[in-house]
Amino acid sequence: MGIGAYWRLVRAGYVLSREGAFSLIGSKGLPVNAKFALSVLRLLERRSVRKTGSVQRLSKALNRLGPTYVKFGQTLATRPDIVGPEIAGDLSVLQDAMEPFDQGLVSKILESELGVRAKDILELGAPVAAASIAQVHKCKLKRADGSTQTIAVKLLRPGIEERFGADIQSFYAGARLVEKLVPPIRRLRPVGVVEVLDHSARLELDLRFEAAAISEFGENTKGDVGFEIPQIKWEYTAQRVLTTSWMDGIPVRKTKELEQAGIDRKLVSSNLMQNFLRHAIRDGFFHADMHPGNLFINPKNGHIQAVDFGIMGRINKREQRFLAEILYGFITRNYSHVAQLHFDIGYVPADQSVAEFALALRMIGEPMHGRKADDISMAGVFGQLLKVTEIFNMAARPELILLQKNMALVEGVGRMLDPEMDIWSIAEPIVGDWIKDQAGPKGKIAEAGEHFGALVSTLAQVPQLVSRANELLSVHKQEIERQQKQNGRGLKMAFGVVVALMLVLIWRLW
Repeated sequence: MGIGAYWRLVRAGYVLSREGAFSLIGSKGLPVNAKFALSVLRLLERRSVRKTGSVQRLSKALNRLGPTYVKFGQTLATRPDIVGPEIAGDLSVLQDAMEPFDQGLVSKILESELGVRAKDILELGAPVAAASIAQVHKCKLKRADGSTQTIAVKLLRPGIEERFGADIQSFYAGARLVEKLVPPIRRLRPVGVVEVLDHSARLELDLRFEAAAISEFGENTKGDVGFEIPQIKWEYTAQRVLTTSWMDGIPVRKTKELEQAGIDRKLVSSNLMQNFLRHAIRDGFFHADMHPGNLFINPKNGHIQAVDFGIMGRINKREQRFLAEILYGFITRNYSHVAQLHFDIGYVPADQSVAEFALALRMIGEPMHGRKADDISMAGVFGQLLKVTEIFNMAARPELILLQKNMALVEGVGRMLDPEMDIWSIAEPIVGDWIKDQAGPKGKIAEAGEHFGALVSTLAQVPQLVSRANELLSVHKQEIERQQKQNGRGLKMAFGVVVALMLVLIWRLW
């Protein structure tokens, strides 16, 4: 770890101190040396920041430090299991809006990444969106027949890879330093948080990964009613350039424009929630950043248009079943079934009580009934569930936390469109139909197919396993024979020594 990493760390600490970010850290439970360091850091706060809230202080500090720190804050916002719900809530409002880079560099990036094909991209205007890692331009694409098509071109910021590499080294240095000096913070796994950021950001620094995510997501959702995503232009996509079709839509937050366009906001709200659940439960692959800035409405048909696929969520078959079953269990008030599912799936250790866990679930679920539908939050219920499971020694599930975070985003957008949205009535058809499919002939056939596939795979390995077993037996036999020979030689040698000693003894006695 070079001296530069620690210098950047000192600079970051100074900026965070000046903006009052360390006011978020409580001193209770910290060692004496950590309390002293915290008090010194807080002496550097500017007087003006004491008049503002912690959200503004932290977000301002991270924005001052640059794109890597903004991305770091967004990563922490998705991990309340690590940083705690309060700090995660503060970070969730962090805006990923940065100043655009020099317009004169755009053509150079396109030529460097696309070669001669860059000449087909016309009418490069100012960026329509500039985020921490990349920015998006609305352009024209010249077709082979001379006609043009409106497209969206996403470009990585110049030098972002080098900037990220340098900053991430200072993150690792800081995380290791904190773990060494403040042992109580080790339970929050600071180095692990940095590793998550490192991995996710490296994927985002190659726009071909996002293109692949759009491609897979498009295949999954091509038959979904009321949901649209852009099409990839693979021949105009490279590591630093992502090109897609352009979607003309009304931003979902502009509710008055939606009404003027004759859009049924209640229907859009319902479609949004149902499509999110469909993608998570049916496919196990979902858009994990569905905030209002990434959602538009097609004025021609009222369909939802999603953009920016840099953050995608993925859950396996077990988590898909878990999500569907717990939602359906809360809808039908079958708390015993939900509790047993947690144990069957291995989320809650077997040494815990199923009955007591069912009682905890009832504590969460019963207050929902008898209340107005618009007073009940599905994401809130899911969040309570994850919190209660800690009492029963359930291990943290990062994939479920990302799911819950996006569920909250979708709910927020849905209620913005329809304040009276009944999320449970909207969810029931998706969840209920999936469970019926899994329990019915279709699900049983699919399950049998999976088991048959596993059986065939196992049988295919039998000859190899037998051959390997024979090799091990042969080696074992050779080892036994070698030991027997060694033992035989050892017995002969021992017998010889005994005879020699006896002859010496006889000679002495004689």
